[in-house]
Amino acid sequence: MGRVRVEMKIVALAVSLLSTAAAPVATWRALDAQNTLVIDTSKGRIVVEMHPDFAPGSVARVKLLSRERVYDGLLFHRVLDHFVDQTGNPNNHDGGVSSHPNLPAEFSTILQQGQIDTIAAQSRDQFSGFDGVLPFTAAPLHGRLRAWGAYCAGVVGMGRQEDIHTGNSEIFFMRDPARSLDREYSVWGRVVSGLDVVRAIAVGEPPAHPDRMVKVRVMADMPAAEQPRLEVMDTRSAEFARTVAAVALREGAGFSVCDIDVPVRTKDPNEIRMPDHG
Repeated sequence: MGRVRVEMKIVALAVSLLSTAAAPVATWRALDAQNTLVIDTSKGRIVVEMHPDFAPGSVARVKLLSRERVYDGLLFHRVLDHFVDQTGNPNNHDGGVSSHPNLPAEFSTILQQGQIDTIAAQSRDQFSGFDGVLPFTAAPLHGRLRAWGAYCAGVVGMGRQEDIHTGNSEIFFMRDPARSLDREYSVWGRVVSGLDVVRAIAVGEPPAHPDRMVKVRVMADMPAAEQPRLEVMDTRSAEFARTVAAVALREGAGFSVCDIDVPVRTKDPNEIRMPDHG
């Protein structure tokens, strides 16, 4: 009976997702060039959708350092397989910082109900969902929602020292989920293309032959001919709701927001890429 109740709850969630996504929202959307980071590495290209609604200071800092060319040429100096790729320290070691002041922690944010694209899972006191491609968990707070980014595969965070208010220039990419990092490090984006590159970066502390970020640019600053020709599935769309419902039914009681891949495609509608976040 316990399994039946779980499956009935998931089916109810699936129906709810489909009904809330019934508004006519296009299935695919373009990337926002002002909030897309393009990182050409020694192993290939990584494209990140940035989320200033969750971490405005971190996003502004990443854009600034990219435009100052601080990130160009920096090594992935600490890479742990099935965990993270760390980079962004000007001295290529832990503890290196830019010439700019440290940032306050941005571990959570306040959202209104209408700011949520999709609810993927729900319990008595909190739920998980998506803001664009970014997975998050949220809990009610005085009529609003306190939300924090979920450290699923492909999520990108701001590194820091022991003091929580020491984010500066270091950034890290999740190779696999690590939810123990939730509310411990500022989440500022998620990889939409190039998770295979993230996972191919040379491993080590430090790696014997480290890979590097060759060139890091905000997409809006790139010549049109060089910009990634990508679209992502709109997480407000009925098609995405069906995707979430199908995965929830498949995974059953163990379902997590990290089980969901937000599909990506090139602008040629005949070529669709499903990112491997699992």
